[in-house]
Amino acid sequence: MSLAAFACRRLAGAAVLLVLLSAVIFAATAVLPGDAVSAVAGVDATAAQRAEVRAGLGLDRPAAERYADWAAGALRGDLGRGFVGDRPVTEVLASRLPNSLLLAGLTLAVTAPLATLLGLWTGLRGGAGDRIVSTAAQTLAAVPEFVVAALLVAVLAVWLEILPRVSVVPLGGTPLDVPHALILPVLTLSAVGLAVATRLLRASVADAAATPYCEAARLGGVRGVRLAVRHILPNAAAPAVQALTLTTGALVGSAVVVENVFDYPGIGRELQLAVAARDIPMVQGIATALAGVMLLVLLTGDVCARLLGAGEGHRR
Repeated sequence: MSLAAFACRRLAGAAVLLVLLSAVIFAATAVLPGDAVSAVAGVDATAAQRAEVRAGLGLDRPAAERYADWAAGALRGDLGRGFVGDRPVTEVLASRLPNSLLLAGLTLAVTAPLATLLGLWTGLRGGAGDRIVSTAAQTLAAVPEFVVAALLVAVLAVWLEILPRVSVVPLGGTPLDVPHALILPVLTLSAVGLAVATRLLRASVADAAATPYCEAARLGGVRGVRLAVRHILPNAAAPAVQALTLTTGALVGSAVVVENVFDYPGIGRELQLAVAARDIPMVQGIATALAGVMLLVLLTGDVCARLLGAGEGHRR
């Protein structure tokens, strides 16, 4: 199968999966504890007022009909308007998603090279260093994101007082206007991502080093840096890309937690606020957009891994 056909097949599969995920998200919002009508009308509203608000929000219509209308609007680029503040969902996404992408980009810029170096070192050398790094990575991967964030805040913000506890951005500004406010969220996500990526990359390098192709190179007298650069790295490239892709996907979920811990003005923070306010259209739109971003990341990783795998097969 050609690369173009492979990419089209994966894209079609991702599109179908996104539709299914949107339906699941829509159904999940219907069973959220609490009531969107109470959140909008207030707990002291009369039965008549609640009925009027419910009709105004369209919640008196069958769920299947509401989903069909929402899906039709989504295909036109209209994800509806939030119950709280009557804000267009697409406007919120346009203002908050770039902040989350900035946070993810900075995290990857820190995580990818460090994870690559540690994965190479542990996968090639083994021994005590491998055991220490692997144990540390496994331990860190088991620690919840909010615990890592709390520890970093306690040390860097409370004890040493060198960084702000929250990522406050000036009204109308961007996180780049206060770059120091990005440090703690990036460090938290990098610690979590590094733990996951290092373990995956270490396994990829170790598997590549054990292939007959690399064993034959060793028997031919190839050693050290030359063995790593010319034989192990090309064999480990495709699995390494997939490992980094999985790490990036995991960062999407971690970012939701970290953004709320540091009050970072990203899409994860907006999702939490929407869930708390039972703002159903906002939850549906943001959650579906995040699912789309994650599927796009996985699709890109699959295509890149396929390209690298095909290139390596051609070189052999």
